Amino acid sequence: MEKDVKEFSTATEKLIQVDIEKEMRESFLQYSMAVLVSRALPDVRDGMKPVHRRIIYTMNEADNTSSKPYRKCAYTVGEVLGKYHPHGDASVYDALVRLAQDFSMRYPLIDGHGNFGSVDGDPPAAYRYTEARMAKIASELLKDIKKDTIDWGKNYDDKLDEPTVLPVKFPNLLVNGSVGIAVGMATNIPPHNLNEVCDAIVARMDNPECSIEEILQYIKGPDFPTGGIIMGYSGIRSAYYTGRGKITLRGKAEIVEEGNHSRIIVTEIPYMVNKSKLLETTGQLMRDKRIEGISNLRDESDKDGMRIVYELKRDVNAQVVLNKLYSFTQLQDTVGVIMIALVNGEPKQLTLLEILDNYIAFQKQIITRRTAFDLKKARERAHILQGFLLAIDNIDEVISILRSSKSVQEGKERLMERFKEDDLAKLLQRAMGENYKDVHFEHEIGLSEEQADAIVQMRLGQLTGLERDKVISELAEIMEKINDFLDILSSDERVKEIIKEEITAIKEKYGDERRTAIEPVSGEVDIEDLIPEEECVLTYTNIGYIKRQPVDVYNLQKRGGKGVSGMKQREEDFVEDMFISSTHDNILFITNYGNMYKLKCYEVPEGSKQSRGTNIVNLLQLDEGERIAAMMKTSDFAENKYFICVTKYGKIKRTPLYDFRNVRKNGLRAITLAEGDEIAAAHLTEGDSSIIVATHLGMAIHFSEDKIRSMGRLAAGVRAIKLREDDYIVGAAKVYSDDMRILTVTDKGYGRLSALSDYRMQNRGGNGLKNYKIRDDRGYVCGIRSIQADDDVILISTDGVIIRIRANDLRVMRRTGLGVRVMKLSDEDRVVTFTRTEHDETADIEEVEQASDEEIAAAEAEAEAEVIEDEPETNEEE
Repeated sequence: MEKDVKEFSTATEKLIQVDIEKEMRESFLQYSMAVLVSRALPDVRDGMKPVHRRIIYTMNEADNTSSKPYRKCAYTVGEVLGKYHPHGDASVYDALVRLAQDFSMRYPLIDGHGNFGSVDGDPPAAYRYTEARMAKIASELLKDIKKDTIDWGKNYDDKLDEPTVLPVKFPNLLVNGSVGIAVGMATNIPPHNLNEVCDAIVARMDNPECSIEEILQYIKGPDFPTGGIIMGYSGIRSAYYTGRGKITLRGKAEIVEEGNHSRIIVTEIPYMVNKSKLLETTGQLMRDKRIEGISNLRDESDKDGMRIVYELKRDVNAQVVLNKLYSFTQLQDTVGVIMIALVNGEPKQLTLLEILDNYIAFQKQIITRRTAFDLKKARERAHILQGFLLAIDNIDEVISILRSSKSVQEGKERLMERFKEDDLAKLLQRAMGENYKDVHFEHEIGLSEEQADAIVQMRLGQLTGLERDKVISELAEIMEKINDFLDILSSDERVKEIIKEEITAIKEKYGDERRTAIEPVSGEVDIEDLIPEEECVLTYTNIGYIKRQPVDVYNLQKRGGKGVSGMKQREEDFVEDMFISSTHDNILFITNYGNMYKLKCYEVPEGSKQSRGTNIVNLLQLDEGERIAAMMKTSDFAENKYFICVTKYGKIKRTPLYDFRNVRKNGLRAITLAEGDEIAAAHLTEGDSSIIVATHLGMAIHFSEDKIRSMGRLAAGVRAIKLREDDYIVGAAKVYSDDMRILTVTDKGYGRLSALSDYRMQNRGGNGLKNYKIRDDRGYVCGIRSIQADDDVILISTDGVIIRIRANDLRVMRRTGLGVRVMKLSDEDRVVTFTRTEHDETADIEEVEQASDEEIAAAEAEAEAEVIEDEPETNEEE
């Protein structure tokens, strides 16, 4: 064929000849794109397909909201069909039903009343029987929709406007997921936990360069409404990195032993698995002898939850049967993840970061357009009030003009003519005085038509009753808003802060705990396997910055040296705590409020020697005013380990560490504190240690940890030491070996190493012993540590100066000794913390200023000559 198209006519008709192959290709492509865009794929911005968007918008327009009575679903289906969705009623009702099913949607958008189907695969009742209204969270999808925040398009017959996207306040695409089959492609985005997604958005906005691994600290993986257990992390990482992955999901099963019999109880099944078909399949496998050992199968599910019971025969290995159930039935299922959504009207496979970035960009657009709308409305109202103010100042003349005018139009024209040269800006400035804000209006000279119309439309009684102070007050308030709106529009940081505030408010209002657990799989490569295990130093500053560094960063120096600069800090900041840990250890954080948080050591970002680190609020969900009081490390949560904490005002508490094995992201309560009290020190023990508690004014008490009875997480503790007036606890040393030595350091840089035998064992709750003679030139006690003779000691001052010394450079003195200088300080500088670390033979010795031998000898001689009497011991057991 020489030409694709040939035209020829007959007497009755005109025929066009085309290439059938080309026509089919073009027509099919157009059809495919129409299905993708208008039916099957969600928009990356609001996470909705057109039918879902139209249902929610229609219910909102009909005032069928969560605060109003239920309305027949037939009404909603009819409205959607008649106004916006020219398809079959089944497609609309099926979509509406899914939005109401709590086993399909992680956060249902519709509150259904009646039979909306079940996890057994039962169909919903016909829409003439069921009722529905918007769920409370669905209102967050439509806020500010009337403020020009989104674009609008015409409906199918060009008679009505409909939104092309909804101005959602939470990332619905990730939170509720989406499933769709189109032409040539499909999407299957699993649901996620709202708390985790909101935290990830805040983290992404705080650090736009963060990696997916950093985001995985917040979004652990999908969170299905039916719970279950995700097996392994590889499928999750693949989906988040590439947009495609396969996740293995198991039901939650428990083996219960009853004498010679066992039973398997299933309380959660994988997402979108039909429970009836699961039971039917299991029964057929039992009959076919493919699964043996089950004597009875019952479904005991009711309104309180799911419960499937497999009764096992006598002496059958329950774990073998359970493994067969996982292998042969949908009790273990595979969820394919395909994260395809519409971006600018085109289908695109997205990574996790791309979905978050598209949502953040959409929110910026919403905030900007909403602010511009509010600014316009505020300026319009201020403009009218400006006219009212002019009318009040000339009330008699205005009334006279209006009374003598023959029509409204004439009154308007005469008012505009009379005041056409009045300077409204100066009038406003005179009237408002100090409350005046220099805001530009379109008409600053003369009365505008809008102002004149507003004055004319008011009744005479309203005009004469206008209160000048009331108008000025409203003007001042509106002009304050106008300045704020202008500041938002000119500041990207303000926009970001508003987004973070709004997403945090959504999290606090609707967030809940994760339902789907994630368990590692043997042999699977996990992120921890890819991180080398090495020793590192964790430092935490007074205003909340934390960082991780290799332990060899700190070079060894002679005692008495000035040290080297450790980090650049704000003038008011200083390092408050530090210790040595392995990158694979669990780091436990105990706060001043008595809450415990947990991170893996490698999850703490590594920083350079000069950097401040990362603010702890970006890693932990701390409340306002909450700060870290102590950090500890542990490789596991064995039952023979204990958590011991000491409060500032003398309480001590001992709790099994096993009680903290499931520390949530938002923390666990570790102790109940008295008003005004806070945590001063905390340690982990193995049940065979003793504790030395030291105070600010130089007292100390030594007792065995078994003197403290084991208590629950919420207990308040018992007395550790009786404190004098104005005294408080500054630290507690854990002693677990007889050859340990006790190092006491003052805030002015003096220290003393004493033998453990100098601190005799006492009963808990007594006055204790004299630990250090307080003198103005030596300072107050700032801490106490138990160390070995071959350890190194790292000290840090308020100026951020760090020094590392050898413990065996310190002469062992009696407990009554005054000690020697361990760190030279400026007049205003003070030691704030110190810690022990194992000695490193490979560390370099730097040439630094050292105390002379004469100075050391004189100080030690003075210390040996000092005699301090012990306080009498008391015995106060509580």
